[in-house]
Amino acid sequence: MALELIDLSVTKDKHALFNVNARVEPGKVLSVLGASGSGKSTLLNAVTGQLESVFTVKGDIVLNGESIIEVPTYQRRVGVLFQDALLFEHLTVGENIEFGFRNRKNTQQSVAQLLGEVEMQDMQHRSVSSLSGGQQARVALLRTMASEPKAMLLDEPFSKLDTQLRAKVREWVFSTVKVQNIPTIMVTHDAEDVDAANGDIIQL
Repeated sequence: MALELIDLSVTKDKHALFNVNARVEPGKVLSVLGASGSGKSTLLNAVTGQLESVFTVKGDIVLNGESIIEVPTYQRRVGVLFQDALLFEHLTVGENIEFGFRNRKNTQQSVAQLLGEVEMQDMQHRSVSSLSGGQQARVALLRTMASEPKAMLLDEPFSKLDTQLRAKVREWVFSTVKVQNIPTIMVTHDAEDVDAANGDIIQL
């Protein structure tokens, strides 16, 4: 279930991306580096299919041997984690995570198990608005993993966590994508994230 970018170019008034080629094997993390404005967010949006209509996309994006370049966003099953948690504030912590599950059986047990992984086992019924930024980031991680994505995109998802928790959550995420064989692309400015990913690197 590899994720491949094949001669991927995205244009608007000028090239935002030009001939990007990469292959991310199942369970591996590709780190994407680059200065502000280099096209990192454009790359992620191209993979999810969320580019505005003013952009022209050439090349191909292949997931599990099938081109997804023309597949609607909601059918791609690509999980995304941004710097901001983007949680549903009217739902509890547990309900936010339950929203991610594709298989709704035994969700209460699964939610409790996931929360225990990130030391939030007592917060299932808390309002997300009462959480700290770091706690919200962890809930967003859990909701995305619960959706069983075929590929994962990480956009600086650990940046709001303190140093000790960042290392622990990062280890959990990378371990999970490895065990579940999820090809993952990570945009980051943090050298420790890149070292921990222990995968290929591309510079935009």
